Amino acid sequence: MFFDNYKSHKNAQIRGTLLWEYDLSQINWVEMRTLVVQRVIERGRIDDFYAILNLYGLEGVKAAIKQISYLNPKDLSFVCSVFNLRKEDLKCYTKQQSTIQHWSS
Repeated sequence: MFFDNYKSHKNAQIRGTLLWEYDLSQINWVEMRTLVVQRVIERGRIDDFYAILNLYGLEGVKAAIKQISYLNPKDLSFVCSVFNLRKEDLKCYTKQQSTIQHWSS
């Protein structure tokens, strides 16, 4: 896995700018896990990834990824590759597939 050494980055913290609309001193990190993981995937730097892996653990991050409602195709491919996930197991992929597509121009 790409982030195998995340435990050696114990001091990594999630940048406040990723969750700018929330008061980080009041945030419930457990309840907001899916949102936090989604923001890091979409806009995070490597230290943000280390921080969520230290906060939630590898299996916790994978579980949160499976619950994310939307990821763009690039981010979807990234998480499937890095975290060894099948796209068919992700909510964002199955939700996208169940949406009726109109003709494309």
